[in-house]
Amino acid sequence: MYLEKITLFPQKYPEADHYPFNLPVLQRTESITLDSPLTFWVGENGSGKSTLLRAAAKKCRIHIWKDEDKVRFDSNPFEELLYKFIDVNWTNGRVSGSYFDSELSRVFACHLDEWATADPGILNYFGGKSLLTQSHGQSLLSYFKHRYRIKGLYLMDEPETALSPRSQLELLDFLQKMAQAGHAQFIIATHSPILLACPDAVIYSFDHVPLQKIAYEQTEHYQIYKHFMANH
Repeated sequence: MYLEKITLFPQKYPEADHYPFNLPVLQRTESITLDSPLTFWVGENGSGKSTLLRAAAKKCRIHIWKDEDKVRFDSNPFEELLYKFIDVNWTNGRVSGSYFDSELSRVFACHLDEWATADPGILNYFGGKSLLTQSHGQSLLSYFKHRYRIKGLYLMDEPETALSPRSQLELLDFLQKMAQAGHAQFIIATHSPILLACPDAVIYSFDHVPLQKIAYEQTEHYQIYKHFMANH
């Protein structure tokens, strides 16, 4: 375990009317204890899990790749400020790591190809071939299976986005093995009932105020899929 706690300071928020500072779960949650190598954050879209994940990455000084060419019509000046109002507690000092966002993974893949023109050997760290020459799902699995063998803290935002159910099972098995190996810690925001089924993982629900741990069978994801399968 590398990161043991995330503390929020809602009393210091600059205002309370705009996202994400207007979210009750972020206003009434004081801290998040991280006592498992695998922690999942679940919640409806807009519940704040991805925003807090990005804030945690910034606070941990983990680089977030950005698509500099992407321009938003209506930007929220408060959306990227949450990291200034949280703190992180390390077990034995800071470790390096990475932040994954499926939407931005192609940005990283393009940079990797540029680096490989000068140093082709760099591709050996990501499966031996360009991530851009593979399907989106194949490139993600290749990235996961090589990057996460390195010691570190790994924050993942909806890694299941481009993965088939079979590939999600493959990722689930890999994450479990890496967590058991003891060199990697994962915090994962997800909607996948397959990934959430990981044994011994801790699940936090952003649909509860304040944020709280819940069992796998209590997640809306599990209940919706179970009801669907039982009635179709």
